[in-house]
Amino acid sequence: MKKKGGRRRGKRREGEEGQMHTCTYLVAPARTRSRRCAFGVWMAEILEPGQWALRFCRFGASDGRRALGGEKLRIAVLVSKAAFQFIQGVPASDYVVPEEVKAGGFEICADELGSIVEGHDVKKLKSHGGVDGIARKLHTCTTNGLTSDNELLNRRQEIFGINKFAEAQVRSFLVFVWEALQDMTLMILAVCAFVSLIVGIAMEGWPEGAHDGLGIVASILLVVFVTATSDYRQSLQFRDLDKEKKKISIQVTRNGYRQKMSIYDLLPGDVVHLSIGDQVPADGLFLSGFSVSIDESSLTGESEPVMVSAGNPFLLSGTKVQEGSCKMMITTVGMRTQWGKLMATLSEGGDDETPLQVKLNGVATFIGKIGLAFAVVTFAILVQGLFTRKLHEGTHWSWSGDDALEMLEFFAIAVTIVVVAVPEGLPLAVTLSLAFAMKKMMNDKALVRHLAACETMGSATSICSDKTGTLTTNRMTVVKSCICMNVKDVDRQNTASSFSSGIPDSAVKLLLQSIFNNSGGEVVLNKEGKFEILGSPTEAALLDFGLFLGGNFQGERQASKLIKVEPFNSTKKRMSVVLELPGGGLQAHTKGASEIVLAACNKVINSSGEVIPLDEATNDHLNATINQFASEALRTLCLAYMELENGFSPNDSIPLSGYTCIGIVGIKDPVRPGVKESVAICRSAGITVRMVTGDNINTAKAIARECGILTDDGIAIEGPDFREKSQEELLKLIPKIQVMARSSPLDKHTLVKQLRTTFDEVVAVTGDGTNDAPALHEADIGLAMGIAGTEVAKESADVIILDDNFSTIATVAKWGRSVYINIQKFVQFQLTVNVVALIVNFSSACLTGNAPLTAVQLLWVNMIMDTLGALALATEPPTDELMKRSPVGRRGNFISNVMWRNILGQSLYQFIVIWYLQVQGKALFQLNGPDSDLILNTLIFNTFVFCQVFNEISSREMEKINVFKGILDNYVFVAVLSSTVLFQILIIEYLGTYASTSPLTLSQWFFSVFIGFLGMPIAAALKMVPVSSS
Repeated sequence: MKKKGGRRRGKRREGEEGQMHTCTYLVAPARTRSRRCAFGVWMAEILEPGQWALRFCRFGASDGRRALGGEKLRIAVLVSKAAFQFIQGVPASDYVVPEEVKAGGFEICADELGSIVEGHDVKKLKSHGGVDGIARKLHTCTTNGLTSDNELLNRRQEIFGINKFAEAQVRSFLVFVWEALQDMTLMILAVCAFVSLIVGIAMEGWPEGAHDGLGIVASILLVVFVTATSDYRQSLQFRDLDKEKKKISIQVTRNGYRQKMSIYDLLPGDVVHLSIGDQVPADGLFLSGFSVSIDESSLTGESEPVMVSAGNPFLLSGTKVQEGSCKMMITTVGMRTQWGKLMATLSEGGDDETPLQVKLNGVATFIGKIGLAFAVVTFAILVQGLFTRKLHEGTHWSWSGDDALEMLEFFAIAVTIVVVAVPEGLPLAVTLSLAFAMKKMMNDKALVRHLAACETMGSATSICSDKTGTLTTNRMTVVKSCICMNVKDVDRQNTASSFSSGIPDSAVKLLLQSIFNNSGGEVVLNKEGKFEILGSPTEAALLDFGLFLGGNFQGERQASKLIKVEPFNSTKKRMSVVLELPGGGLQAHTKGASEIVLAACNKVINSSGEVIPLDEATNDHLNATINQFASEALRTLCLAYMELENGFSPNDSIPLSGYTCIGIVGIKDPVRPGVKESVAICRSAGITVRMVTGDNINTAKAIARECGILTDDGIAIEGPDFREKSQEELLKLIPKIQVMARSSPLDKHTLVKQLRTTFDEVVAVTGDGTNDAPALHEADIGLAMGIAGTEVAKESADVIILDDNFSTIATVAKWGRSVYINIQKFVQFQLTVNVVALIVNFSSACLTGNAPLTAVQLLWVNMIMDTLGALALATEPPTDELMKRSPVGRRGNFISNVMWRNILGQSLYQFIVIWYLQVQGKALFQLNGPDSDLILNTLIFNTFVFCQVFNEISSREMEKINVFKGILDNYVFVAVLSSTVLFQILIIEYLGTYASTSPLTLSQWFFSVFIGFLGMPIAAALKMVPVSSS
């Protein structure tokens, strides 16, 4: 055992500077870690591998074996241990591994790991042997990651937990029922029903006296259950969408293979690869990387980025990678992370109210106040009528139960007028419509993160789109090159040797060195044993070109040592590295925007492989080559290098000039199918599409023309030129700008801000990078790319385009318009019902002393116009016609003149009909006898309801006469209409006792339906009356 233990420690010392010792530790026999060797092992963990220390340690351990349990020796060793700790600056650790963790085969528990990372405790980290020591105690390998053995992964999961945050418990249906019952007007009606039941039963006995009260109770319950069902379904929909939002995949190494994995599957010990814009998926420790800057503002509120390195290796869940790339080892997951603990203290609420909901809440409040005034006056008039009658009869001093019931009925009518008047269906319609749209947009590859974006997108007047990946396919390949001044087509049908003929071997070697070392991508071996390229499409295209030339990625990476990396960013528009060459000496490599990198060169490699000065003629030739590539819609990159003096330090900046040009490559990124048609649709819809890209202006113009964005009267401008324009010049220039090339994130932000503030446009902006976040924030609607987009961009966006396709953006605009129009249709329908119901009951109460519509009937009408109306009209699917009208814009009135025309015309018709029935109904239908009033009121109620049924159909189109087009495609609308008619028949024919109705004859039914139907041709005639749009 001793021999094996020594061999294991020897391996550790040999691999001290590398990472292989952690792997070696894993394969050592378990018996080598016996308790008797505990001190020896511990000392090897924390001390520099000096021989005297190990000898002392081994002596102590062996002496401990000879003098079993010797107290003096135990104290001596503990003192020695403390002394060595003091010398090394490592604190004494009293940490004891819990038994269940030991039983699982691990040597550190989740709480201890959490305290190290969360507390940024460097001393405690050292006491466990640093990052490598933690890796050993977690039984992982910092090179190959965890093994994929299911039994081991399950055991790890049992001990350390899963990477999921505790979610708020799903609210049950009964909770929504309870919330619906909290409505004040319904509570007042419930009290009325209770009093009505008591008085009615006392006066008339059971069951005759209970009919009115039970009718109101049944109506209230129906309203409550329909509202609760609607809200419950919405909550389930939003929960599903919330799960979609949280689906994040990340690059992980397991079993030595790089693979994409859901962040929910991560476990302590996993090796994760992070790059710029990624969200840190769990707490962990830095393993390796360059220039890693972390934005911890989501946790700490501090905007200043934190530099992470071997000296400060702590990475916290929920933070974002602002610069650089790195490998990290997961230590703590789920609710044990600092982010998880923070989430536990917060109760996650739903979305804030959208602007339209706020606006409609204001409308609802205003109408509600009018309704309240009407209700008070109606109640006063009805009570005054009762007093007058009793005064005439001389019974004003004697009050019976019937009088009390009549007073209660008056009060119930007044309360119900308030219920009908308050259009609580307005905000409901917005929520329903948005929920419906969000669900459907998911199927169309658009994930809505904020509800308001749905409705705002309907008003969009301008879209500022990226080029790469949005307008183009983002599947890039190198198709042309200019190496050593030789322009060649890259034909994959030919061999690499035929392509390389005419290019000196030294230049090819230099080119491969530059491609493979100065790259943010990687070439890895996948599970099938095939090479797979990981990284951005641009990096992948270059690496693929390098492999085509016969290069060996791993060989090139291992031959040179990376000293410094400056990752690509939108400001410099280039990426640079410094290499330590195998034979000694330092070399800097840079690549990026062709004209920028070429401007940094003063030498070039000629066709003979010689480095010559870059004179004016050669420079012009190379610039002409760049423009030629760009005019063919190719993305151009320039690669260059320079020899550095040995005095270069990793803390120094990589030089910006003095390079030697190796060559230029032209990368083909084809335009996405359907983009040209989508741009044309946007243009016909009054939406201006602008391309904002960091690419060369000639490339941008070629792609923009191919997409139909750049027209003859449009302007293409470069970011640096745009920056220098004065405000007066921008006022003339911005309306004509269709393409902005070589733009920085600040240029994009300025353009969006100018469009929104100066030109009052509603602007949608697409973005995929971390640097797009300011423009996405500034825009009215931020659209992030789901595939190419970083987590930072997605967090800043309102909508995530899951397939990165511009056609999807046009679809989002169509759905946005659909939401807006649907809510307008519903408002038009509901306000018509409001106006008629209020005026009929009020005028009737004033002129005849009674109200034709009872409390139960008004509650049924309220449900038709609120919940059922919202369901029917707010779920109309969009049509292509929506994209042929002009956008509403920022200042458009929600209730338009067209809507007022339809509302007032239809209300007038319905009021005249109902008022005529009240005055002449008995004579018209020859109604006599004691039931004449009941039959007439039933006829008025039935006619009123059928007026609403046919008005609902008319409201499907606000300006078009054909309202039946596509009606059968909307099954919700058909179901709502059918159920309304069915319930109306039941109420009239079978529920008369509770709803104060009487069965009608066939002629009376025909009259009610015909009067309702007559509203449709009247609505069609109204649509022919011209009104101004503003």
